[in-house]
Amino acid sequence: MSREIKADYQQRLMFPPSLEDWVGSDHPARFIRDFVDTLDLPNLGFRTSSGEVGRPHYSADLLLKVWLYGYLNKIRSTRQLERSCRDNLGLIWLTGMNTPDHNTLWRFWQENQQGLRQVFKQSVRVALHAGLVGLALHAVDGTKILTASSQRGVWHREDLEQLLAHLDESLHEVMVQVETAASKEQGEYRLPEELQDQVRRRQRIQEALKFLAEAGQDHIHPGEPEARMMKAGPGIELSYNAQVVADEASSLVVAAEVVNAEADVHQLVPMLDQVKENLGSTAQENLADGGYSSSAQIALAEERGYEVLIPAGKREPLSAEDRPYHSSRFRYDESRNCCICPRGQILTYERTKPGRRKSYNVRIYRCRHFRDCPARRQCSRDPRGRMVEIGPHYQAIERQRQKRQAKKDVLSRRQAIVEPVMAWVKWHLDFRRWTMRGLENVRTQWALLCTTINLKKLINHWIAGRLVLGI
Repeated sequence: MSREIKADYQQRLMFPPSLEDWVGSDHPARFIRDFVDTLDLPNLGFRTSSGEVGRPHYSADLLLKVWLYGYLNKIRSTRQLERSCRDNLGLIWLTGMNTPDHNTLWRFWQENQQGLRQVFKQSVRVALHAGLVGLALHAVDGTKILTASSQRGVWHREDLEQLLAHLDESLHEVMVQVETAASKEQGEYRLPEELQDQVRRRQRIQEALKFLAEAGQDHIHPGEPEARMMKAGPGIELSYNAQVVADEASSLVVAAEVVNAEADVHQLVPMLDQVKENLGSTAQENLADGGYSSSAQIALAEERGYEVLIPAGKREPLSAEDRPYHSSRFRYDESRNCCICPRGQILTYERTKPGRRKSYNVRIYRCRHFRDCPARRQCSRDPRGRMVEIGPHYQAIERQRQKRQAKKDVLSRRQAIVEPVMAWVKWHLDFRRWTMRGLENVRTQWALLCTTINLKKLINHWIAGRLVLGI
């Protein structure tokens, strides 16, 4: 006859239980312990202290284990981490039954942000040392993540200026009434409370406009001035721009950064620089989407020996049939100092002027035969004839176009390499909004999230015996 299994709360153990037996040999907490124990924390920038006086303090390695295990299990709040150190068996085992409070955990975060970012790089180097990172194909991508601060607190220059103008008009009307009343009454006349409130409100608006002017922005959140209004999904939201480089062979994140620039156009080379710092070299080919298409960045990548492959930007046609007289169809002949149109006509040099962003000059070439050209209307509506700008990076852009045509099949693999990383962050880790404020804090948080992705993949290799730590 079978019997029910129930908890025996009066049971006594003959021998005290060993903490080492509380979790299995393949438990993630064991991997976190082994991973952190292999790190040289002082060399990574972690603050460590020792003294003969004062209360005992928690070691840096113990607190780092708590943060890593917490992020691995989507526990990112210091108060939740504090509770989990009492309730979560993995953390109870990992801390040796110690229970750091939320203030201790937060101070550790604040004091060791550089070290926490270095842990991400160590996760990449552990994978590289184990031969898990490929250097054949990498992909770069960015995603906008909403700030912890609410968008309702954002100051908009246009709204503030309109409000100030309306307030000035209202104040003028009230002041006329006050002066009229004061002239009819004798003795001291005090401003009404309503007027005093309006004056103080006007002063606050003027201070807000001055703050916007000093920051050089039209939209700013006073509590988070480094954040920017960015296109995030269907609307414009207060966000930061998170960047990653992913490896095709392992799906590991090999570079991670956060910027407050709305566009990705200047991020290509900085991300590849970080890959080189982390791995010692960049991949044989590095893919990016059209948002990274920049003549200056493509030329700089070529100068540094980085192989990049980027699709045509929004302005560039995909084929010769699509806009046959686009500027990309005009051939530049440097030796003759001219451009040649698709019909073979010569565009002569006219002048040199600053480019759109005024960071470099461009040469202007203009068609002098447009009046007799049968394709005049199709080519340009300029009454002075077709004009083409040639920048200093023309040759690099031309080489990129030729490479793009030859490697269309490689370019199509970008999404399958890097998009899953962004999906993992937003859906599996359930992270769609920063929980920290300020650019430095969100950089650290992004580094920890990318470390989490890497550790989850490394754990699988560790369980399968393909990764041994501490060798």
